[in-house]
Amino acid sequence: MKIALITGASRGLGKNMALQLAKKSYNIIFTYNNSNNAALEVIKEIESFGQKAFAIKLNTLEVDSFDIFVEEFKNCLKLNFDTNCFDLLINNAGIGINNSFENTTLKEFDDLMNIHIKAPFFLTQKLLPYIKDNGNILNISTGLTRFSLDGFCAYATMKGAVEVMTKYQALELGKRGISVNVIAPGAIETDFGNGVVRDNEEINKLIASKIALGRVGVANDIGEAVANLVSSECKWINGQRIEISGGMCL
Repeated sequence: MKIALITGASRGLGKNMALQLAKKSYNIIFTYNNSNNAALEVIKEIESFGQKAFAIKLNTLEVDSFDIFVEEFKNCLKLNFDTNCFDLLINNAGIGINNSFENTTLKEFDDLMNIHIKAPFFLTQKLLPYIKDNGNILNISTGLTRFSLDGFCAYATMKGAVEVMTKYQALELGKRGISVNVIAPGAIETDFGNGVVRDNEEINKLIASKIALGRVGVANDIGEAVANLVSSECKWINGQRIEISGGMCL
């Protein structure tokens, strides 16, 4: 029995990761922030693959709520799986704010920092006692830490911190056999950032022209890669940044 916890999986990349992992026999516990109906739909899709699925509400902006969340998560494990541990943590929850360096506000900066670096740092810390030895942790970065686009200075800054954090987590948790990696998706057609890549044909074509494989990515490109990366066949990959972008801005 394998169990994965994915933050922010009621839509977008998180949802696709959950579905792809369910296909590989993972039971899924995931978090959502706003849409209970969307979370219920994801549960149904996961259950269609014969796996168990449960959703717990969590706003990763509110770091002070993590103790309550962990208690709910532990109860979910015990009640539904008769265990107190799990195999895989994916720190996926996030937001996108597009604003110039010059105009970025303190609130925008703080929200990005709290959600993208403070949350995965301290949530992972609180969940460590329940992650199995030889388990996996996967953090999410962005291609924007390697190449630059206007308006993403603050966002990419936080993701750069996630990449450094990942290396230190891999070093310190290696004594328990826990592998920690970070993936860096390129431009993907989802509702992230108000769906600008998916819905704006001009922007979509412009980005596609910068990708070696000639198209913008879709959610399956990320979900399928993740499902393979956390498999036992890839266990020797550790402490690495893995970009999944189709060869963007080479």
